[in-house]
Amino acid sequence: MRIATWNVNSIKARLPVVTRWLKEASPDVALLQELKCIEENFPRMEIEDLGYNVAVSGQKTYNGVAILSKQPIDVELTALPGDKKDEQARYIEGFTGGVRVASIYLPNGNPVDTEKFTYKLNWMERLYEHAKELLKTEDAFVLGGDYNVVPEPGDVYDPEGWANDALFRPESRSAFRKIQFLGLTEAFRALSTEYGHYSWWDYKAGAWQKDNGARIDHLLLSPQAADRLVSCEIDRTPRGWEKPSDHTPVICELEGN
Repeated sequence: MRIATWNVNSIKARLPVVTRWLKEASPDVALLQELKCIEENFPRMEIEDLGYNVAVSGQKTYNGVAILSKQPIDVELTALPGDKKDEQARYIEGFTGGVRVASIYLPNGNPVDTEKFTYKLNWMERLYEHAKELLKTEDAFVLGGDYNVVPEPGDVYDPEGWANDALFRPESRSAFRKIQFLGLTEAFRALSTEYGHYSWWDYKAGAWQKDNGARIDHLLLSPQAADRLVSCEIDRTPRGWEKPSDHTPVICELEGN
């Protein structure tokens, strides 16, 4: 079972890239982020024509997350628990193919001297509490998404230059580790100790061409899912296509199902 996460940076603008990649890579499950559309405007027909079931939590202009699966999806949540006033579409969770999956678009948090950084850290604390509850179910689950966190200095091309960025601040990295330390496995790092592998490159200043990137898209696995982990890769291919997202997919493979 191949499960991918990908921040598509507008499903409308990126539809040709997304459909091409789904045809070529053919993941069993794709967790998408930053759709930038409401559910009614999601290109459901084009995706379903490729053999995928679709579940969407959308929002006009901003955010938005989705689960695509070749098997039926039983949607459990369309928002992260813990704050009923939070209307940002950043979380969707469901069962598909015998695995619980969630698509996560964690807040960016910049600038760090504003309420945006507080919102980011509070959101991560809510994710921690929810992950703690999920672990009690003993389900195989994958929490995939754009975490907007650079876990280690080797996961960004210029650690010193990023020192005060919300994605690399000690508070963000500590909150990410806290979630992992519940007993979750970060799929890519579990199978590769090499640094300098990125999942995001800015559109500016030739960042892609220079490989000036950051690894901010992650797949966190419960122990039951981690036991089935076979591989995890960053697929750089679609970042080099015409009119790409600034992110590229990360894919893990679980044996069975």
